[in-house]
Amino acid sequence: MSGNIQLLSDTLAAAKAEGRSALIAYLPAGFPTVDGGIDAIKAVFDGGADVVEVGLPHSDPVLDGPVIQTADDIALRGGVKIADVMRTVREAYEATGKPVLVMTYWNPIDRYGVERFTAELAEAGGAGCILPDLPVQESALWREHAEKHALATVFVVAPSSKDARLADITAAGSGFVYAASLMGVTGTRESVGAQAQDLVRRTKATTDLPVCVGLGVSNAGQAAEVAGFADGVIVGSAFVKRMLDAPDEAAGLEAVRTLAADLAQGVRGA
Repeated sequence: MSGNIQLLSDTLAAAKAEGRSALIAYLPAGFPTVDGGIDAIKAVFDGGADVVEVGLPHSDPVLDGPVIQTADDIALRGGVKIADVMRTVREAYEATGKPVLVMTYWNPIDRYGVERFTAELAEAGGAGCILPDLPVQESALWREHAEKHALATVFVVAPSSKDARLADITAAGSGFVYAASLMGVTGTRESVGAQAQDLVRRTKATTDLPVCVGLGVSNAGQAAEVAGFADGVIVGSAFVKRMLDAPDEAAGLEAVRTLAADLAQGVRGA
């Protein structure tokens, strides 16, 4: 079975055709449990997310803030494995027919084996991978296997990226470009303004790929602001925090469904 890069591209194009940004949600696999994590992804899709990124929990998540670190720690203490990540992707995709990516640091893939990882992700119906710490110049092996299995390779650009560097990154990527709106770790922010807009403008000058903005969006107003200049709005910590703050799993599912619905209104400018 080949992966679902085309589904991802079609989904982002459909949102653009509707005159809006796509809503991309992030949730880690295995949090609060493997089954609970799958249910949470279904809930955010039900609320209105267009795409979901499934986090592969990592013991040293250098780009993730305290909220996602806490969720990763719960998942790792629960014994989550790569097989559980693949199962999460498969069940979320089969239940919804919507694009599901994996967001992961490079080390777990390297240890698992690139060919094995890409083959299993494609077989599970995955649309691709977001690889925040894989340098483009070291990505040839990954990209070869991802392309073979019809998986997107999403690289991350940052406000510190020079224009020539942006061109190198976007030329190597596929699916979309992940624009990190701020320097630093993930987490909700009071403002996600001018720096992100400038980064999107500079990135778009180098590529026809959609440019989606993450790091900091937590409410409909911020989603609407980012939707004014980006092709997609990526929200992670705000979803995870709703799950962490909920008194029980059922309340957590309702909280993330409601947040997704609010953000879905936001990316439509409402």
